[in-house]
Amino acid sequence: MIVKPVPSMRTIVREVWRPLMLLFVWDVIVTVTYYVLPFRAPELPLTLFGSAVALFLGFRSNSAYQRWWEGRGLWGLMINASRNIVRGARNFMPDPDASAFKRDIALRQIAYVNALRCQLRRQPLDDVTLGYIAKADAEAAIARTNVANGLLDGTGRKIDQARRAGWIDTIQQGSLESVLVDIANAQGGMERLKNTPLPNHFRFFPTLFVHLFCILLPFGLVETLGFATPLGSTIAGLMFLAVLAIGDDLVDPFANDVHDLPLSGMCRTIEIDLLQSVGLEAPPPMVPDRTGVLW
Repeated sequence: MIVKPVPSMRTIVREVWRPLMLLFVWDVIVTVTYYVLPFRAPELPLTLFGSAVALFLGFRSNSAYQRWWEGRGLWGLMINASRNIVRGARNFMPDPDASAFKRDIALRQIAYVNALRCQLRRQPLDDVTLGYIAKADAEAAIARTNVANGLLDGTGRKIDQARRAGWIDTIQQGSLESVLVDIANAQGGMERLKNTPLPNHFRFFPTLFVHLFCILLPFGLVETLGFATPLGSTIAGLMFLAVLAIGDDLVDPFANDVHDLPLSGMCRTIEIDLLQSVGLEAPPPMVPDRTGVLW
């Protein structure tokens, strides 16, 4: 996620230079043709066309942003629930008998959120995740199709073992289980966003109409702008292409892109809070890279 108030010029140019150049070349061709060939293009109702295109783009951009914001809200719930499950285990279970047990639950939860991060980004489990899985002695979870869910199941069994050992009662077990339900619900919501793209007509028709509008735009402006048509038409078309690109950038909040949610940074936040909660040394917080992007 870009955290700088203003994105770098390099990032902007990298994203828009291709459509910008194509649009400018097309506008130049239309303008030159207008003055060379002995015909005049009919006047086009650009205001009507532009209003219709803006309506489609508005629906698409709003839908994409809602998905992005819902993903951020679900990860906010995940951060809170991770803190709650470890705080409950730390406060309910006795010291020193259950000290190692409480550390194990914290390590499992850190492994869980990192495994979920890798799954949502369609990446293999990285060294951070595998390291915490090994520390938590949760190797059996790697054999599961859904590794994150396997780790969560293991945490539930650990809590039941604590109840059988007499370290917590059934009321305390129910309290911890309710937090696990919140975690599972948040994971289900993230998987729903990841596995359910926008409906095809929300993606296809706005893209089609924006490109058609950019093609027709110089025909409607050349009579008024004359030789300034390439500049004016390119700037106007770029506005519509930019809104279209914003929707593409936000529609999948869990992809590993500069516009997506900083899952690595949020997992690091959970890692720090949970390790410090059980008295272990924690790594430093993640900071944006030199381009102002927090991953």
